[in-house]
Amino acid sequence: MGAASVVASPEQPEPPASGPLAPGRPGYRRMSLALFAAGMAAFALLYSTQALLPAISADFGVSASAASWTVSAATGALALFVLPLSALSERFGRRTLMTASLAVAVVLGLLVPFAPNLEWLVALRALQGAALAGLPASAMAYLAEEVRPKALIAAIGLFVAGNSVGGMSGRIVTGWAAQLWGWRAGLLAVGLLALAGAVVFRLLLPRARRFTPGTLSPRALARTVRGHLADPLLLRLYAIGALFMTVFGAVYTVIGYRLVAEPFSLPQGVVGSIFLVYLVGTASSAAAGSLVGRLGRRGALYLAVTTTAAGLLLSLSDSLAAVLAGLVLITAGFFAGHAVASSSVSRTATTGRAQASALYQSVYYLGSSVGGTLGAIAFHAGGWAGTVALGLLAVLGVVSITLYGTRVARAERRGLVPVRA
Repeated sequence: MGAASVVASPEQPEPPASGPLAPGRPGYRRMSLALFAAGMAAFALLYSTQALLPAISADFGVSASAASWTVSAATGALALFVLPLSALSERFGRRTLMTASLAVAVVLGLLVPFAPNLEWLVALRALQGAALAGLPASAMAYLAEEVRPKALIAAIGLFVAGNSVGGMSGRIVTGWAAQLWGWRAGLLAVGLLALAGAVVFRLLLPRARRFTPGTLSPRALARTVRGHLADPLLLRLYAIGALFMTVFGAVYTVIGYRLVAEPFSLPQGVVGSIFLVYLVGTASSAAAGSLVGRLGRRGALYLAVTTTAAGLLLSLSDSLAAVLAGLVLITAGFFAGHAVASSSVSRTATTGRAQASALYQSVYYLGSSVGGTLGAIAFHAGGWAGTVALGLLAVLGVVSITLYGTRVARAERRGLVPVRA
């Protein structure tokens, strides 16, 4: 069934007589595995070229900043299409939109390895990012509707775990396949991996039982978005997410160039394996809740930015062990900060939570796109030190926003400024 025919008619919900999904109930395990597979497939595709940038540069004879557009185009397109596709999911259904998004993205993923030049590669990657925007736009809403509230955090955690495992495994697969057969083979391997994940997702995901189709109302959507963008606290959270992702996008777009060059001279497969560091991020995301419980939201953000900054500075060393330790700290700090900021958005928005989350995802991936491009430009101009300087500037932005939020909160407690200023 083609993507167009999938979207053509809204999905029909099943009777909700059996109640919401929860551990031990029929369908919960299938749903969890399906969304884990979807998250893995999507993020393997989204960042599939990142570990291959040095090889792409060498093959096409282009600079790091030019090759980085194969990543930035995908994340930038995803950022632009998250909000519109979140509105489409209200009309056609979460399951339908996720299926169509993955199907289109996988087809494009199987075409990407055959791009004849960099321009075609960037164009195909942009289309792929736009297609993938349908997944984060629908997955959280599907879980919120179908899963019992007490089981929701665990279900979302498994989906996010699929994201991180997909991002990690995609880079590792491409790295080793590229070392053996070239970067095009690496991209083809990820396309096949994503195809398998998409098939598992479609076979396992239960039909929606609690979804009620809505109407597409551009005016209502615009009104909700304007309301969120007028909220100072939400704006600060959006900026924090974008700045954290700017650091992360810059570091992981450029790190391959540094590690294949002197004094490290690592082979492509080993460079791809560096992304095993993502497992640290999975752990720090899970720990974010307890950090907030002990330190408060702002305290957890201060710890995250301190950890990230320490990792950036440590990565300046010419010792491979120090660089790897720096990547561990950067990754742990980024994922913790992202977890705090993204969860705070849902807590802060009292209405239109789906759109509030979609806006966060939009600026978050825009940060990835900007960070990847600016990080590569900084690397071209000043080497790894230039990329680190860019990262530290973004970290300083997070600190400034968090300090301002702390002052506003204290003023609110004294009654000196309106609440949520």
